[in-house]
Amino acid sequence: MHIPDGILPAGICVAGYATTCAATWYSLRKIKGDKNPQAEIPKASLLTAAFFVASWIHIPVPPASVHLILNGLLGTVLGYYAFPAILIGLFFQAVMFGHGGLTTLGVNATMMGIPALLAYQIFQLRFVLGRRVGEFVTSAFAFVAGAVGLGMAAIVFFFLVISTLEGGTNAETETNAIYALTLAHIPLMVIEGAFTAMLVAFLKRVKPELIRGQR
Repeated sequence: MHIPDGILPAGICVAGYATTCAATWYSLRKIKGDKNPQAEIPKASLLTAAFFVASWIHIPVPPASVHLILNGLLGTVLGYYAFPAILIGLFFQAVMFGHGGLTTLGVNATMMGIPALLAYQIFQLRFVLGRRVGEFVTSAFAFVAGAVGLGMAAIVFFFLVISTLEGGTNAETETNAIYALTLAHIPLMVIEGAFTAMLVAFLKRVKPELIRGQR
């Protein structure tokens, strides 16, 4: 779901970098407000690495093939650390593997990072039911957060690409391909939601303090 160089107009790429700068500043400000920000760095580093290699895990969804994103998972588990983690992961994916691009780095970071932050807010809604929620409720909210994080990124991807598609002899074919690729992310939403729920359930059992907001 990475948008490569040369697809988007320069104005959108500049706006993407502006949004990324604002979101990074906001995230770092929130992180600075933690009692011990350094304590979360090992967990953030581990999940940044997971996000980095996830793009190599492809899942065939005929007629397309999609790869894991894990932005919803990062948002659920890392909270405000998710946006810097995704930005760093995208940078190294672009430089080392050619996934995405440097001109579209800001757009890709916004497309995946903002939904990750929203996924974190969705996961925190579990406390509406009380500060001491059970494993089932925690896992259910984790599933929704993980799935919605990816789903929102797919929707942003669709509108960005479809709105900048140039007309031509292959316009209809390209439009159909974009529709197919976007719809192929629906089963991936279920997969990433389930994976997020299982990871959060595991952490709640063995080390609940690793879950953001857990008491």
